This record gives sequence, C-alpha cells and structure tokens, in this order.
Amino acid sequence: MVDAHRTFVIVGAGLAGAKAAETLRSEGFTGRVILIGDEREHPYERPPLSKGYLTGKEERESVFVHEPSWYAGADIELHLGQPAVQLDRSAKKVVLGDGTALHYDKLLLATGAEPRRLDVPGTGLVGVHHLRRLAHAERLKQVLTGLGRDNGHLLIAGAGWIGLEVAAAARGYGAEVTVVEPLATPLHAVLGPEIGRLFGDLHAEHGVRFHFGARLTEIVGTDGMVLAARTDDGEEHPAHAVLAAIGAAPRTALAESSGLALVDREHGGGIAVDASLRTSDPDVFAVGDVAAAHHPVLGTRLRVEHWANALNGGPAAARAMLGQEVSYDRVPYFFSDQYDVGLEYSGYAPVGGYDQVLIRGDVGKREFIAFWLSQGRVLAGMNVNVWDVTGHIQALIRSHAPVDREKLADPSVPLSSLVAAEGA
Repeated sequence: MVDAHRTFVIVGAGLAGAKAAETLRSEGFTGRVILIGDEREHPYERPPLSKGYLTGKEERESVFVHEPSWYAGADIELHLGQPAVQLDRSAKKVVLGDGTALHYDKLLLATGAEPRRLDVPGTGLVGVHHLRRLAHAERLKQVLTGLGRDNGHLLIAGAGWIGLEVAAAARGYGAEVTVVEPLATPLHAVLGPEIGRLFGDLHAEHGVRFHFGARLTEIVGTDGMVLAARTDDGEEHPAHAVLAAIGAAPRTALAESSGLALVDREHGGGIAVDASLRTSDPDVFAVGDVAAAHHPVLGTRLRVEHWANALNGGPAAARAMLGQEVSYDRVPYFFSDQYDVGLEYSGYAPVGGYDQVLIRGDVGKREFIAFWLSQGRVLAGMNVNVWDVTGHIQALIRSHAPVDREKLADPSVPLSSLVAAEGA
C-alpha cells in the first residue's frame, strides 16, 4: 500500500493513455489513477477509423480499447468530455474546462495530434471533412455510402496514408475519387518516389484519379454544399465532398503554456522527451503522437504518429512513472490495408537519408519486401503481402551492420539467415 496516497494523472484518453492506465494497475500501483479525455467516448483505437470501421467490415464496438465497465473495475477515474485547459507544474495540478482542479504526483501527457486544416476559401462548407476522431469516421462513412449510391465525387487533399486508405474505402462504396497531391507521387515523403509510384499505380487500377504537382486553392459550393474544388494550376475538379488529409499537428498547447521543452516544427514538433519518455520536468512524461522521443537504437529524435507507438509507448511510460528503468527503443512500425494489398513498415528512412531502395520479391504481383539502405545498412523495410517477416526486418535494422545485398534481394535466402549472419 506504499502508493495508496499518490495520484497519477493521464491527460489524453486514447490508446496510449488507456494502456498506460492499464499498466499502472497491472504493475501493482494502488494509488489514484485519473484519465482525462476531451471526447465523451471511452478510449478507442484509431486504425479502424480509416480501415475496417470505415469500410463497414468492423462494428463500432470493435474500436474500443476496453469495455466501459473495465475502468470502474480497475478503479480508473474517468473525466470524459472535459479538456484539460491548464497545467500548473509548480502547484502540480491540472485544471479542466469546467474548472475542476486535479492534483498529481506524476503526470502523463498523451494529448495526441489534430488534423491540419486547409487554409483556403470554402473550408466552412458542410461537405468538408477531416478524419481523426470516431465522430469524424461516423460522418464520413455516411458520406461515402451516399456518394457511392448517387455516383458522387470525393476529392481528397493529400496522398498520405489516411488519404489513400480513405480513397480505397470510397472506391469500395462506389464513389468517384480524385486525389490532389503537391508532390510527384503518393507517399512521397514517407516511401520516396520509387515505392510511392507503385501505390499510385495500385489506386489508378481501381479507378482513382490523381492530380499531382498541385494544391487546392478554393472549395466551391452553394447553399453550404460542396460543388467543386480548384487547384493552383487553374484546374477545377468535380466534388460533392472534400477530405483534408494533409497531416496532423501534435497537440502541445498544454505543454507549451506550462513551459515544458518542445521540439520545433522543422524537426517534427512535439514535446521533447528522453528515452524514458520523461519531459524537461522530472514528474511529467509524454507519450504517443505528441512525444518527440530520443530513440536509443536509431540515434535520433523521433515523433511517431502510429498505432504501435501508442500501444507500446503507453505501458513504457507507465513503468517509467513508477520509477522503473525504461529505455523505449521499439523500432517504429505501422501497417496499412488498401484493396487487396496489406503491408507492414518498420524503421525510419526519410527521403534523403538513404542511398538505395532494394526490392526482394515480385513487384508485379505485389508480393515483395522493399528495403531502404544507407551504405549497405538496412534503415527500414516494408513487406507487401509477405507475412511473418517483421521480426527479421527489425533485427536487421537494429544490427546497424552492412548486409550482403545480393542475398538480401534473393527470396530463396531466408531473412533469418541474414539476421544470424549480421549478429555473428
């Protein structure tokens, strides 16, 4: 009962916050655990919002991290539908929107990110959408159903992961889809032009129209409804709905106003934390989309906006709050499903940071692994319709050792043998 008098507060009731609360209890913490969320929904996972739930393959109930009754059973105090509006670190308290002040001994910021907004005329029309929250997905699902029924047009600004997953979902409903992207290929900033082009081909085969090298300048409508969208090259595109999928910004306002150290936007933004997910205040931690953590394996500071980071980071932060030795060194990982293509990506290989993209397998059949290399070392790997290889790919990344490129490209050579060779 040594912890019974202590209070741990978690701001952010998403996957990271919920898993942190769960871990505090599973590690034996007996004090108060308070979980604060600005949505009225219980904590849920975000991948289904652009995948299974949006496509209609998964039910709404499947998105939630725990059954609602779990929180009372675990003695987790919930403050849902109440944003945290002030952090007073000297008094060690968090103030909610309704004026409630909560004292903490340790604090975890899991405030996540919010969609970047289009800064063009017409964004106030009712047919302009974002996708970040469950309520967004519910509305968008209804919109896609209607567009498919009425042969309507969806215009998507941005050819990143969210934009492409929604494009695939929309085509599944029968909607017409146009994607406007300022760069030369989809996923250009994440995968580079070599692999990004393959995803452009995939979507084009399913009827998606791309307009590269252009940006939206205006959304045109009447009586509050969207009719078209214009781009900076003078083109006008038919549209009955518009999705802004131009990235997300970390929600750092609470941290900034309290004087916590931040990372500038040019370097990804977010709250600066060390490998134990501790901020510049030893009693305050940050995790998930909002945290820019020093990565002990990759040797750089990263802010990772993916499901696995929330899933694994939440428990790591909870253990650090309990005083355990923590070095959060998970290799960044994400997955995506588009049409009949499933993929997993591990590692970190920003454009300009690698000197070769090596392919293992059959690109034509879309059954391959792409490796991003620098001086023969594997920085990242993406397996496309090839399964049970993520562990081997991550082991190659962790090794930091040059790999035999001919063997790496040869599907007849087991990846496990290359991992063993690098570790020898």
